[in-house]
Amino acid sequence: MIDLHTHSTVSDGSDPPERIPELAAEAGCSAVALTDHDSLAGLAAARKRAAELGVTLIPGCEVSCRSVGKGGMHVLVYFVDDDDCPLSAELAHLRVDRHQRNIRLADKLASLGLPITYAEVVAEAGGEEGIGRPHFASVLAKAGAVDSIQDAFDRYLANGRPGFVSKSRLEALDVARLATASGGVAVLAHPYSLELESADLAAVVGELAAAGFGGIEAIYGRYSPRQREDLSNLARRFDLVATGGSDHHGTIKPDLTVGTGRGDLKVPDQVLTDLEARRPAA
Repeated sequence: MIDLHTHSTVSDGSDPPERIPELAAEAGCSAVALTDHDSLAGLAAARKRAAELGVTLIPGCEVSCRSVGKGGMHVLVYFVDDDDCPLSAELAHLRVDRHQRNIRLADKLASLGLPITYAEVVAEAGGEEGIGRPHFASVLAKAGAVDSIQDAFDRYLANGRPGFVSKSRLEALDVARLATASGGVAVLAHPYSLELESADLAAVVGELAAAGFGGIEAIYGRYSPRQREDLSNLARRFDLVATGGSDHHGTIKPDLTVGTGRGDLKVPDQVLTDLEARRPAA
């Protein structure tokens, strides 16, 4: 059993990077991928702890892209951990833009009369580097301005809501190109987040496959057995690997646990073998 989608305090998770392999080992995983948003910074610590535990650490990250649907498009990239590679250079640009967006977001929420400051968000995240919208949501929830983190997104932080502030996003095809140039493999994360009808989703997946994507995340922590089956069929249709992962964020998404998701997640080891076979030739 493996888990190819987890987050740490380097982005918007609540567990430090080295804790991710520990949770994977406790769950019985043979391998785990650390896929923080726009960053590879947690990989060294996670890799060291994984080696001590006998768990294989798959280097990765998650990149937000311009969406083709009503929802958001995220791309997971695996097998990339070189600070000098083309993808890493682009991630650095995205982190600078994210920082600027976060300052604007704090100002906008405050202008709406909400009890929040940028300093409080930094404290919540444990530093500026990994701040994401969930940290803003957590501050609002702790202040009693919203009922929960999800309520904060629904009322203020989601796309189209009063507090939303956009940030730079790459085209998915550019992420695929950068991943390939860096020796990695691009995978469409949680495809239903695009909020597309079946035919439109199939068309998008077909375009991504033609552009060099290696897989789609079919066995996702919050998806039903039927949804996982439908996405696995879509993967087979376009000769893609049906990957999977929990999307563990710790206390940010308390219903999702490394390895087991909501309790029914089980991503086979063979998925990692199949995904590795999609890596570009050296």
